Amino acid sequence: MKKFYSNGKLLLTGEYFVLEGAKSLAVPTTFGQDLVIESINEQQLIWNSFTNEGKCWLEVIFEIPKLRLVSATFDSEKDGGNDKLAENLKEILFQTQKLNPTFLKSGKGFKVKTNLTFPENWGLGTSSTLINNIANWAKINPHHLLSATFGGSGYDIACAQNNMSILYTKNGANPLVEVANFNPSFKENLYFVYLNKKQNSREGILRFNELKGNLTSEVAQITALTNELLSSENLTDFGRLLIEHEQIVSKTIQLKPVKEELFSDYFGQTKSLGAWGGDFILATGNEDSIKYFNKKGFQTVIPYSKMVL
Repeated sequence: MKKFYSNGKLLLTGEYFVLEGAKSLAVPTTFGQDLVIESINEQQLIWNSFTNEGKCWLEVIFEIPKLRLVSATFDSEKDGGNDKLAENLKEILFQTQKLNPTFLKSGKGFKVKTNLTFPENWGLGTSSTLINNIANWAKINPHHLLSATFGGSGYDIACAQNNMSILYTKNGANPLVEVANFNPSFKENLYFVYLNKKQNSREGILRFNELKGNLTSEVAQITALTNELLSSENLTDFGRLLIEHEQIVSKTIQLKPVKEELFSDYFGQTKSLGAWGGDFILATGNEDSIKYFNKKGFQTVIPYSKMVL
């Protein structure tokens, strides 16, 4: 039996602009996904994916090594109830074989289980943790596999592999990943709030690409803000930097910051994380923050120390 595990991710600075080469701060989460592999005698790949509550949401059987789809059972509530999930998995495995031609060609079959430790709709990296785990199994570069499948900046792959916060700079297939000593003295005043809906990052990126112009100045500003935020010594300075960051992104993608949209009466500061409009936001505050967000209808409020590795 083999087992691989990858961390989830949150991008604290640089949403959208990480794609343009801005230095961005990202953190691995205490939540993630594992991949457990057992050898079997049949020439099949039997795949089962489980939620954090132990519910099987995808079961697929392939004939190997050619990856002919034999059967697929999936949660009808996911992806509109179609078999796109099985096709996506097949494409990932196919691209893995292209990067490592010996993958799944040992003459053995396999029974594979994946287990999330977070609700899938949280947006903490269901796809990136899967990509990283499969790449580790196949002994290939996960950034190359990501590029051949879902695409994106790759910061999520870097988080999957690191147990500390990172500074990430996109640089083709060889990104610059620096371990960052981000351990703010005021972390007890930081919270992650789930906005009750999963945001489609591809749609957000499409909007960004449609609206962006020459972003040389903005990329430099985001990089500078990342460096300043990393060295923030107090909550006041940290909050000011969050506001500056929100203003730059807001102007570029022509959307209102989340505080203006949803939390105009909040006593602390808020910042969107990742594609705007869903998933998690970061909030500065105190013990009254949880009550505030709960009263607004947002029940998932996680203290920084319980979310970040």
